Amino acid sequence: MQLDDLYRRVIMDHYKNPRNRGTLSDEALTINLNNPTCGDRISLQLQVEEGIVKQAKYTGEGCSISMSSASMMTEAVKGKTVEEALALADKFSTFIKGGDAEFDELEDIEALSGVSKFPARIKCATLSWNALRKGIEQHKLQ
Repeated sequence: MQLDDLYRRVIMDHYKNPRNRGTLSDEALTINLNNPTCGDRISLQLQVEEGIVKQAKYTGEGCSISMSSASMMTEAVKGKTVEEALALADKFSTFIKGGDAEFDELEDIEALSGVSKFPARIKCATLSWNALRKGIEQHKLQ
């Protein structure tokens, strides 16, 4: 099996069997973002306690790249401090634009490496990560 085939399978697994899809309580921090160029939308909910992302869930609609990326992101940030989650978002941003990065947090993220070859799809892959950044910024203002 070629690496591209494996990566496609990982992406489709997260798309068809999403991790952390759903909602949290009304007290959770909620961030709604959309990508108007392709219609992807996400509603990310974060439960942050004492500077740690205790829980992350999402709902939304979009392509397999955006929804898989959201599934992977929520898996990767749970249990991280807000600083670690922001650092992970920065690392993902570098990675998705073709830079070098390895993800000990969740190797599945590396399956999105091919997205860098398609600039129009980068916005799809980064939508949930941008929601994470916005949510952490909101949390810090509270």
